[in-house]
Amino acid sequence: MEMVNVKINNIPLNVEKGTKILEAAKKINIDIPHLCYHPDQSIKAHCRICTVEVVGSRKLLAACSTEVWEGMEIHTDTKLVRDTQVGILELILATHEQNCLTCSRNQNCDLQKLCSRFNVLNSNLPDVTEHLPIHNTNPSIIRDPAKCVKCGRCIKACKEVQGISALTYAGRSDKITVTTAYNKPMEETDCILCGQCSVVCPTGAIVEKDDTQKVLDVLQNPKKHVIVQVAPSVRVALGDAFGLPKGTIVTGQMVTALKMLGFDRVFDTSFGADLTIMEEGSELLSRIKNNGTLPMITSCSSGWVNYMEKNYGDYLGHLSSTKSPQQIFGAVSKTYYPEQSGIDVNDIVTVSIMPCTAKKFEAARPEHGRDGHQDVDIVLTTRELTKLIKYVGLNFESLPEGQFDSPLGSGTGAAIIFGNTGGVMEAALRTVYEKYTGKELTSVEFQEVRGIEGIREAIIDLGNTKIKVAIAHTIASAKIIMEKIKAGTCDYTFIEIMACPGGCIGGGGQPIKSTTDVKHLRMDALYDIDKKNPLRKSHENPDIIHIYKDFLGEPLSEKSHTLLHTEYHTVKKAHDFSYLKAEENSSI
Repeated sequence: MEMVNVKINNIPLNVEKGTKILEAAKKINIDIPHLCYHPDQSIKAHCRICTVEVVGSRKLLAACSTEVWEGMEIHTDTKLVRDTQVGILELILATHEQNCLTCSRNQNCDLQKLCSRFNVLNSNLPDVTEHLPIHNTNPSIIRDPAKCVKCGRCIKACKEVQGISALTYAGRSDKITVTTAYNKPMEETDCILCGQCSVVCPTGAIVEKDDTQKVLDVLQNPKKHVIVQVAPSVRVALGDAFGLPKGTIVTGQMVTALKMLGFDRVFDTSFGADLTIMEEGSELLSRIKNNGTLPMITSCSSGWVNYMEKNYGDYLGHLSSTKSPQQIFGAVSKTYYPEQSGIDVNDIVTVSIMPCTAKKFEAARPEHGRDGHQDVDIVLTTRELTKLIKYVGLNFESLPEGQFDSPLGSGTGAAIIFGNTGGVMEAALRTVYEKYTGKELTSVEFQEVRGIEGIREAIIDLGNTKIKVAIAHTIASAKIIMEKIKAGTCDYTFIEIMACPGGCIGGGGQPIKSTTDVKHLRMDALYDIDKKNPLRKSHENPDIIHIYKDFLGEPLSEKSHTLLHTEYHTVKKAHDFSYLKAEENSSI
């Protein structure tokens, strides 16, 4: 690469040609302030808080969008730069709801940190804040327009990462807003409630729906037996919120924290993931042998299922009928667990800790329950668990390591890697291969399905049969595969799709600042847990063997179908006007 010599605040620096000023400054530990900039998004240059002085330039330049050139001299801390940045912050504050103490992003807000950094305690401009209504009509996401700084991060996440564009700009000049089409509630748009907008929002304008008080209430109710399940990816992300190195494995401390919070039993969603593989793997083999609908597509990602129901209703038969690990665990927790524990199901409250905002919607679906009970009662994101731990004042990083409870606390390495893109596929192949061939794998690691590319393909040799598989993450990638299926040009047998970038490790409920670099570290951590697990195949989990023997019978049995499988339904698209044409034709 061609290199150029620059100076930043009189410090010489040699960097690659094409590097943006903001990124060049990071190399010498200078943090240029910014709001709209995000390392995983294309450049916006909206907020101009990253403005800098460049010798020879007649105007201030945006550090996020300006490339360095040979001999460039940059100043980030002159009086003109600082006065400009303070002025921009005051303009934002003049139109920003300032109820910071009661905001869910208090002390974790980029705008708040910038105001503290520049000692902007209040705006010298008149307060022209519009007290706009909060959009709080779905189980997953809350939108507060009065806290929006119009940075566009959420729009980029929805459009570029997911290819959905449920959020957009409306209005002009000082009346510009970030909103949905026709300002409709998010659930009435093409939104799939994945929460990627909430992960990148710098303020409290888009946040997860907070259900922590519900959990605190049931924990304080002596009549309730409260159990909790924790998804695999939470254990490699939770430490971020407590200052631990990114990707740190905090399984033991997390379990101890949950027990100290007052949960009666702490279980591992990995148990549900192993059950998912038993059912989903058997379903795949059945479709292959009996000429069933292929390719079969995984249905673990609730955001992806939401998208499928809204956009490809005619192809729902390709989805695996197997429930997600969260819902499988929930079903077992309200049937098998009461039998084993002798506790009345009416007294059991099942809580999930998930990396995903869409899981809140999934748990509320009416088909996920029976006899007046939902399989999962309350879903918290990783961010909400952080709040709970901080509420009670636990010194998280110093907690001793605890162990998951039995009988629903054991999971294999195959279940752990569910949190990574490609993990469900690899876990399924470990079991499908041995069940189909009757032979033991010499190596359980399917390296060909690992990686971070948007779409990956592999040919898997099952002895006398070869199958082609595909893995996709993000809805933008999923759409490419679905269009192949729609066109009849798809030659895959099995497809894994995850709605979020990187899979669950990059879920919409994970800690803020879950950048691509951070996702890589979490991914490596889950593979490390898998590698060290003495059990790495779902069908070898003794607790899974036991539940089939004593309760479920066998995979795809009538009881398994009743409890562990579901159906999906076409959902009318928000902007589908075909019904108008149908009405017009019927009137002719």
